[in-house]
Amino acid sequence: MNYEFLIGAPSSGSGKTTFTMGLLRALHDRGYTVQPYKCGPDYIDTLFHWQAAGRESVNLDTFMASPRHMRDCYHRYGADADVKVVEGAMGLFDGFDKGKGSAAELSLLLDLPVVLVVDARSTAYSIAPLLHGYKTFDGLGKAIRTSGVVLNRVASERHYRLLRDACEDTGIPCLGFLPNNPELRMPSRHLGLSLSGREGMEHFICLAAKEVAENVDIEKLKTLSPLPREGDGLTSFEGWHASPSLMGGAGGGSHHIAIARDEAFNFTYRANIDALRTMGEVTTFSPLHDEAPPPCDLLYLPGGYPELFAAELSANAAMRNSVRTYAEQGGRILAECGGMMYLCQDIDGAAMCGVLPFGATMEGAKLHLGYRQMRMGDGWMKGHEFHYSSIGSLTSSDELQCITGQFSAIGTPVDTPIYRYKNVIASYTHWYWAETGLEALLNTLYNT
Repeated sequence: MNYEFLIGAPSSGSGKTTFTMGLLRALHDRGYTVQPYKCGPDYIDTLFHWQAAGRESVNLDTFMASPRHMRDCYHRYGADADVKVVEGAMGLFDGFDKGKGSAAELSLLLDLPVVLVVDARSTAYSIAPLLHGYKTFDGLGKAIRTSGVVLNRVASERHYRLLRDACEDTGIPCLGFLPNNPELRMPSRHLGLSLSGREGMEHFICLAAKEVAENVDIEKLKTLSPLPREGDGLTSFEGWHASPSLMGGAGGGSHHIAIARDEAFNFTYRANIDALRTMGEVTTFSPLHDEAPPPCDLLYLPGGYPELFAAELSANAAMRNSVRTYAEQGGRILAECGGMMYLCQDIDGAAMCGVLPFGATMEGAKLHLGYRQMRMGDGWMKGHEFHYSSIGSLTSSDELQCITGQFSAIGTPVDTPIYRYKNVIASYTHWYWAETGLEALLNTLYNT
């Protein structure tokens, strides 16, 4: 049997991530092969999914890719899984334009039953009209399959009985609850893959799994979608884009791509990395612990938390010098967000690679986030921006180009620059190229 469902909530902070982590681990502990997914562009929750389920999570984003690509990803990565679990984002119907790009839209695209996690603090029977609304609302063309409810932060057995009665009166099964336990609080998401971050998350996952196993009817949850389904996606990566000319070679899988991957750099999309493997050999290296990147045709510096490891990155002068030499000799580099910070002169005084002629700082930290897109021929290349840091301004003497403009999800120009220095491309945007191909992105930028 193949069981599948999407976990959503009326709003952020309702407890869907807590429930998701606990459920992934509880299913894993029962011997199921569980494939986790994350609705939207979040690259932090997917790391935690991986830790909870023992299997790498996959982003499903209906803004950054087409419906067919989303279905392909969903079926491809879950083809050998017993259970497929999709964690929603924000409120169930919150998208970039009303419900567009929302978890509700994804549930309709993939025909998934929805399990609602409802924060039950300071309420009881009043959740009945809330649930009725979610069951009947058809703002996306049809109503979602609201197939079950998990109640979070329940105060007592009596409180649970009142809430369960409300669920029954709406015809939506109550699957159980999570208690109002102060220990069930997510650790800081800003710790990335650091040792303390992983240890704190492991403690949280184990506690959440215990509560789910004791208080949620997992067998009843599985009955929401008990029938095997025929996937309409591809079964291998043969249909995904390889790069015939990215590095000027013959293509056909002959390229060598080096990816920074350690505690400081870990914000990647799984489908992006697998698409790179169609281009040739992909190897990883650590800017924190290694002395130099491996020989490569393309160096990929993804986002992460370089600001948390600025002292360690600065102390590794051999790696910094190797990256700078590679760039100065015309090596191709794609740097995103934290990867761009690493190429700067410094991060708040800690020396970095010195490729880009400005520094990066966390002073006056202000959140910048949103979908980003740029024109690419007759179409668009899409991605996402999320950061608190800022970088310095260019002067007239800087040998650096700001090569093209970016737009928001609704087509409004934004001031997020894309820089080019020699063959280095750097921006705060995390690009999604698994569908269009990385060669299309870089050829556009190099020829702009």
